[in-house]
Amino acid sequence: MSATAYAEAFRVSRRAPDAEQEVRIRLWRGRSAQSNDSGRFELHAYIPLDDGWGNNEEPAPLATTVTLERPKTIITRNDSPDISFDRSINPYRGCEHGCIYCFARPTHAYMGLSPGLDFESKLFAKPDAASLLERELAAKNYTPRTIAIGTNTDPYQPIERQHRVMRQVLEVLARTQHPVGIVTKSALVLRDLDLLVPMAEKGLVKVALSVTTLDPALARKMEPRAATPEKRLATLKALAEAGVPTCVMVAPIIPALNDSEIETILARAKAIGVREAGYVMLRLPLELHALFSEWLTAHYPDKARHILSLIRSTRDGKKYDSTFGKRMTGSGPYAWIIGRRFEAAAAKLGFGRTRLKLRHDLFIPPPRADEQLQLL
Repeated sequence: MSATAYAEAFRVSRRAPDAEQEVRIRLWRGRSAQSNDSGRFELHAYIPLDDGWGNNEEPAPLATTVTLERPKTIITRNDSPDISFDRSINPYRGCEHGCIYCFARPTHAYMGLSPGLDFESKLFAKPDAASLLERELAAKNYTPRTIAIGTNTDPYQPIERQHRVMRQVLEVLARTQHPVGIVTKSALVLRDLDLLVPMAEKGLVKVALSVTTLDPALARKMEPRAATPEKRLATLKALAEAGVPTCVMVAPIIPALNDSEIETILARAKAIGVREAGYVMLRLPLELHALFSEWLTAHYPDKARHILSLIRSTRDGKKYDSTFGKRMTGSGPYAWIIGRRFEAAAAKLGFGRTRLKLRHDLFIPPPRADEQLQLL
């Protein structure tokens, strides 16, 4: 058996809620992941074992580190048929918000790091993002389309206060009048209202906030360093009052954990002026299934088996199904009911099915390095 296969088999046996042995969990203050197992590409798997001495002391707080990354390009392209954008920017790798359900966690394995605690504590910032973006927008063959930011990791996570990569990227997009769609969980987006409001007046921006639950206790466990639910609603209200088009994302919907809140979240969002709404069923690709199972065992041991069973029922009995058209909404009776509940609540509240289309015709390409400066 390969090291990767052995590690995966061991992870499943160690963390599964129905495992025979007792699962001892060490809760890290301010973190949602409970472990830091090696990524799937590592030749050797390093997995901590319980030596039986029963050390139940709380671990010391885990420090956050930031490494500067120097990529050669910044716009990522995709041709996925079930998402509404074909290009995106990720100012950061990893995310200090530490949401246990984050489908981006497995991408940390590409860096030789763990999708567990490493993902939320060993972060990467891209300080050259704005200059790279300006160069790519200046290319002769560039055609403007909406750039999505925040679809992988949050551009307004806590380290943005210091590194300001998102701010610099947004300044380039505002200067070139390029359309952008932003997804975040952070109130820090309000810092950039001076850029967002003029862009909104030209039809160049909209902002979505993910509201997973209205229960602050559940949010603290699932999303330990993200803004509180009430703070996110207040941020949506402030954006809407400033004239910035807003969207609430009920995402992810987790069976038997937060699915009862769909209608309430939509009603709260509509009451504060949010224009659009969407939802995503929980996705558990690769290492994320083991991490989420372990988290459930730690926080909801009595419900873990039931929740995992319902999750599998939305993926044709599998841990995850990445099929286009199914990965966002799931399949089967339970997923169908979730979809119809969301649609009924959205229609009753007046959320339209049509989405705001941002303008592409105002784009002003930045000057290329080989162009002569124009005389005024």
